[in-house]
Amino acid sequence: MKLVTMAPPGVKLSRALKTAADHDGPLPRPPRRGLWLDKRATTARLIQNSPLTPEPRQSKPLPMSTAHLTIDLDAIVTNWRALDRASASGVQTAAVVKADAYGLGVKRVAQALARAGARRFFVAAAEEGAAVRQALGPGPQINILSGHMAGDTDMIADLDLTPMLNSLDQVTRHLESLPGHAFGVQLNTGMNRLGMDEMEWEAVAPYLLDAGPELLMSHLACADEPDHPLNETQLARFHAMTDGAAVPRSLAATGGILMGPRYHFDLTRPGIGLYGGWPYEAALPVVTLSIPVVQTREIAAGQPVGYSCAWVAEQPSVIATLAAGYADGLMRTLSNTAVLWDGDTPCPLVGRVSMDLITVDITHLREVPRYLDILGPHQGVDDLADMAKTISYEILTHFGARYSRRYLEGRA
Repeated sequence: MKLVTMAPPGVKLSRALKTAADHDGPLPRPPRRGLWLDKRATTARLIQNSPLTPEPRQSKPLPMSTAHLTIDLDAIVTNWRALDRASASGVQTAAVVKADAYGLGVKRVAQALARAGARRFFVAAAEEGAAVRQALGPGPQINILSGHMAGDTDMIADLDLTPMLNSLDQVTRHLESLPGHAFGVQLNTGMNRLGMDEMEWEAVAPYLLDAGPELLMSHLACADEPDHPLNETQLARFHAMTDGAAVPRSLAATGGILMGPRYHFDLTRPGIGLYGGWPYEAALPVVTLSIPVVQTREIAAGQPVGYSCAWVAEQPSVIATLAAGYADGLMRTLSNTAVLWDGDTPCPLVGRVSMDLITVDITHLREVPRYLDILGPHQGVDDLADMAKTISYEILTHFGARYSRRYLEGRA
C-alpha cells in the first residue's frame, strides 16, 4: 500500500512542513492572529442597512477545509417568478420558506424573494415565523401552517404572525386570546393531516367567516401525480366547503400550480419548485455541494475500503477520502451507490458513508482533484435523492451545519 501526498496545483509545501521533516519534537505554534470587532461601525452598519439590503457577495474562493454549499439566490428568484407567471392571471404567488427555507437559510432566501416581489410567506411553526419577521421587518404577511399553538399567543401578537387555524381548539384559543388579530383557516379535503373536517367547518363557518379570515386553504396530497383521482376529489371538496365564502382561497403548492388554473384560486404557495426540486422539471438548479479531498491512497486488488469491508477493489485503485459524511446530511443509503463529479467526469462513491468521511474511486482521473461535486451541473437534488432512495426535500433539509455556505446573488 502506498500513501499518495499531493499539494494542490500551484501551492508549495509550507515552511513549517519542511521544518517538520528534520524536527523530532512538536512544531512551534503559529502566531495567533487577532480578530477585531469595531462595535460602533457594526452598529452604524445595522442602522443604515435595511433588512432587504443585499449582503456583499464573496468574490474570492473560500478555502477548502470543509465542504462548500453554494446557494444560488438568483436561481431561487427566477424559479419563483416562473411559477408566478404559471399561476393564473390575478392570482397572488406566495413563497413557502419553512424548515429554514428547505435547509438553505431562511434569512437570505426570504430577503431575496421579498426583493423580487413576494409579499406572503408560509412557515411551519411560529418560531420559524419569528425568523422570517426578523429577516424582513414589518409588512409581509407570514402564515403559520401549524396554526395557533398553546404558548404561541404572545409571539403571534408581537410579531404580527397569521396562524392558519386547524381545529376547534385553535379557533377558540385564537379568538379568545387575540380578538381582532389576523388569522386564516386550513381545511381537510382528503389528506387527513392538518385542517378542519367538513362537519367541524360547517359548525363554525358562520362564526369564523364573520370574524374575517385572511385565507381559506387546503393542501393536495397527490399533486406530484397529476392523474391521481384524489386530486379531483380534493378539488371538488374544497369547492363544496368554500364556494360563496367571499374569502381568498388557496389549494395549490408547486404541483398544484403545474396542474393548471382550476387549482389556483386566489393564491398559490410554491415550495419545492423554488429550490430546484421535482415536480417542477423546468426549475433552475439552486445548490452546488463541493467536498474537499483530504487524502488519497493507492490500494492493491483485493484490499477493502471503509467500515465492514463493504467495498473491495477488483484491481489496483486510487481512493480519495473526502471530508463529509452522514453528520453532514449524506445518507448512509448512498454507500456504494452515489456518484461524485470532477468537472465532467463521474467518480463512484465506494464503501460506506461514515460520520465525517466518504471514499471515492478516482483511479481513472489524470490528476488528484482538490474537491469533487456531489451536487452540481451534472447531478441535481432529485438525482441524488433517487440514489439515496428518498426525495429531494430530504436531501435539502439534511444539509449539515459544518458546510461553508456561499450565496450567489446579483449576477442578473
